[in-house]
Amino acid sequence: MGLLDIYLLEALVNGVLLGGVLALLSLVLNLIFDVIDVVWICYAELVMLGMYGMYFLYSVAHAPIVVAAAVCIAAVGVLGVVLHLLVIAPLLGTAPINQLLATGGVLFVLQSAATIFFGIEFKNLGLRLPVLKVAGMFISYSRLLAFTTALIGMVLVYLLLTRTYTGAAIRAIAQDRQIMTLMGVDSRRIYVITSALGGGLAGLAACLLVLQYDVHPFVGLSFGPITFLICVLGGLGNFVGGFVAAFVFAEIISIGGLYLDLEWGYVFAFAFFIVMMFVRPEGLMAKRL
Repeated sequence: MGLLDIYLLEALVNGVLLGGVLALLSLVLNLIFDVIDVVWICYAELVMLGMYGMYFLYSVAHAPIVVAAAVCIAAVGVLGVVLHLLVIAPLLGTAPINQLLATGGVLFVLQSAATIFFGIEFKNLGLRLPVLKVAGMFISYSRLLAFTTALIGMVLVYLLLTRTYTGAAIRAIAQDRQIMTLMGVDSRRIYVITSALGGGLAGLAACLLVLQYDVHPFVGLSFGPITFLICVLGGLGNFVGGFVAAFVFAEIISIGGLYLDLEWGYVFAFAFFIVMMFVRPEGLMAKRL
């Protein structure tokens, strides 16, 4: 196998590993949209706060990394509930633009607050994980760990949605919220549970991303926009479509980064999205929970 073949194979593997984390990120947005019919514009900033939480708990307070991760997941889950109760719930039933503007306002509030309290300096965990060498390829252990954990998290969410009463209620509300309310399902309770689940998954994503990226108030710009494009390309509210689109985008970014540089990889991904919106404006797959 030639040297170029090794580099291409390594890029493909890294694309798969990146796709797992992007799929987890898209899962949160699709879950919230499908159940509550709201797009969390400020979603990436919740992840940013979770990354700061990991930094302060692990690097400053010297808590064990597993304990720090558990606390961050729970804390961001609570933030998801607070966001719903204070911002989303009062606007349910109003024009969608009101909800978008409200969550967009929360985005700027969280970015500004993080800048004031934490400064603009880049911070990292200071955790150095090994690099694995497999068949001549160098694979980041942090990416492998993030991919595996993200996959486990998505499987657990799938089991929750398909094997529990609460999951059945979430899927039922997503399919027809008006009818299920008439049948006695407490939609407000399901909305709160869904927001907590979405926040918890955002916290999990924060724990995985902080292993690979420095944290700063604007780190959400690194993955927030691409996550929205993934959700739209897969069909907003479509879990399977978002999962597939995440890996398509990740491979385009990874291969583009191999032949040119990472910035061009993102350019190619955005160009691919624009073309696909002309070809399949409804997304890659029909909406389905």
